[in-house]
Amino acid sequence: MNEEQRDLLLGSSDRVPPPQGVRLSYGTAGFREDASVLRSMLYRMGILAALRALKTNAVIGSMITASHNKESDNGVKIADSNGGMLNQEWQPFAEALANASSSHDLFQLINGLAEKENILLDGSKSAQILVARDTRPSGEALLDAAKHGIGSIIGAVAQDMGILTTPQLHWMVHVRNRGLKASGELDYFNKPSGPFTCSLNLSPNNSELSGWDHKLVVDGANGVGGQKLKLLKESLNGLAIEIRSSGNGEGVLNEGVGADFVQKEKIVPRNFGSLDVGIRCASFDGDADRLVYFTVPSGITNKINLVDGDKILSLFAIFIKEQFTIVAARSEATKIDFQLCLGVVQTAYANGSSTRYLKELELEVVFTPTGVKYLHEKAAEFDIGIHFEANCHGTVLFSDYCISMLYPIHLELSNVSNGSESEKAAFRLLAVSKLINQAVGDALSGLLLVEAILQHKHWSICDWNELYRDLPSRQLK
Repeated sequence: MNEEQRDLLLGSSDRVPPPQGVRLSYGTAGFREDASVLRSMLYRMGILAALRALKTNAVIGSMITASHNKESDNGVKIADSNGGMLNQEWQPFAEALANASSSHDLFQLINGLAEKENILLDGSKSAQILVARDTRPSGEALLDAAKHGIGSIIGAVAQDMGILTTPQLHWMVHVRNRGLKASGELDYFNKPSGPFTCSLNLSPNNSELSGWDHKLVVDGANGVGGQKLKLLKESLNGLAIEIRSSGNGEGVLNEGVGADFVQKEKIVPRNFGSLDVGIRCASFDGDADRLVYFTVPSGITNKINLVDGDKILSLFAIFIKEQFTIVAARSEATKIDFQLCLGVVQTAYANGSSTRYLKELELEVVFTPTGVKYLHEKAAEFDIGIHFEANCHGTVLFSDYCISMLYPIHLELSNVSNGSESEKAAFRLLAVSKLINQAVGDALSGLLLVEAILQHKHWSICDWNELYRDLPSRQLK
């Protein structure tokens, strides 16, 4: 580290002292705490994001959010170079950095990491960090603190992406590091809407939607997800979405609303009630990385019929396995051998009935410790890996090898049997790979995939919920 960098760090950190008597812990995805004690931590996580960018020679993201926590809380999630969560080996350093008691201790930690990781802190390299926030009132000031930290590393530049959902920022980091130029918010909205429409057009007997209702009512948790869904739905055809608790003054963020509330309490969120009996409903959480479905069974009780992450996983698994099987059977008509590995990843919190059901479908089911970072890592070992926690975090991953196989198979099937079910199945798998956010769980893209599959299968939400009967359980935290 040269002298200029040393003086810059010591000078800037003196202006952002840590709060007295507060120790912050790095959780599953980052830090969360009362916003009033987070300015120093955000400054330091800006430094960490800059160091990570220099280490990886890649774009890194910093998302200011506290997800499903109450509105007075805030926090940060670091999007690593692959668009996923911060590398686990760096998480202890993040916690040490956040809790350094003085500017001198902070400097020693930074210098030690730079030496250990061979990070040059002499201004010879540039680094880009994308920063964004959700709709919390404290977000703007805390984002400024993060940008101040990024600016404390010579050569590091913060690009303010404004107000985003957490999955949007992760996706932007993911695609930029894959060399794709289309990586802004408009590109994010265009990405799923096209495949969604294509999926609907390829539904068998598309005009005979006996069990599928076009209407969907979404609880936006009074957060950023409702605002972004309003923008996304303008580009959708074939789906009527009503958004409540949209984040436009209808209530307080995550207060009696949102996926976390619905999944744990199993009662209707605010702004829902007896008029919604029998209608397909969904809830996002505060930063739109969780998705849950539900129905209101009766107008005389506030109880709901919950369709949780296990049921979402099962729906995705059924559809993908069906298409996978069709393509594999017909690949014999092509010159390409279609031998890929499909797997499902769960944790011990998964309902036992869901695991039994998936195994009856002859799917490979593996378990990891609790925490979406563990599931995501394991799912990446499959050619197509589907992972979900019961608390509604999850997504679908397609390996580069899988995509490299699907494109020529689809092309060859188009030549051999254009319009056949096998050609359509290959196209559907490609559409899913484009529709779903493979960087992290994403309520927006996940909702579109659920809706496309339900329409494809002509299923109502009741049909879906009857796939299996959940064993009795209750999540307390």
